[in-house]
Amino acid sequence: MQLITVAGPPSSGKTAVIINVIAALHRKGRKVGVIKMDCLQAQDQEEYKKRSIPVQVGLSGNLCPDHFFVSNIQACVDWGIEQKLDMLISESAGLCNRCSPHIKGITALCVIDNLMGVNTPKKIGPMLKLADYVIVTKGDVVSQAEREIFAFRIRQANPKAIIMFVNGITGQGAPELASLLQKAEPISSLDQRRLRFSMPAALCSYCLGETRIGKDYQMGNNRLMKFE
Repeated sequence: MQLITVAGPPSSGKTAVIINVIAALHRKGRKVGVIKMDCLQAQDQEEYKKRSIPVQVGLSGNLCPDHFFVSNIQACVDWGIEQKLDMLISESAGLCNRCSPHIKGITALCVIDNLMGVNTPKKIGPMLKLADYVIVTKGDVVSQAEREIFAFRIRQANPKAIIMFVNGITGQGAPELASLLQKAEPISSLDQRRLRFSMPAALCSYCLGETRIGKDYQMGNNRLMKFE
């Protein structure tokens, strides 16, 4: 089974891209399932179920969804193998624009949209900078010049990534992306594999449930602002 990880900011069009890619893979006779990771709730699984796409949802609750992902991804792979999937696609929102579950040797996508502003590629950390593919959505509502500038900024942030424009509504670009994803390495386990980077964490009093504000209540790994 092949595993593809898809990450991107909320509302960037991840689900629409995945649905169109799966439609293209279905036409080739491939069986594809989805793991949806989110924080408090998710509705995208209904879109997958409407299309008879096997789907499982993981809600991280008070934990970072990407840390939650790493703790559960092997069980997700086991589920995909039990379902006899040809490909399993994980969908996770990098809510803080820093984390993402990119794994060494596993094809990784970052989805961003053209309406986020030209400086957005610089603001997104490893989620974009370490992805194999950067998928740009909503390119149909901006000018050609704006698309080119946006792509240039992506190349500045991640010169090695393949940049593709996919229309989440019409599906334009999805068959080409699906063909590329079929080249991913098959796996049977993620045991002993490594993340592409160590995800940031701040183990402070607020991580442990503190709600009071003030120096006396700030313990652990804190960082204070420097004012000029």
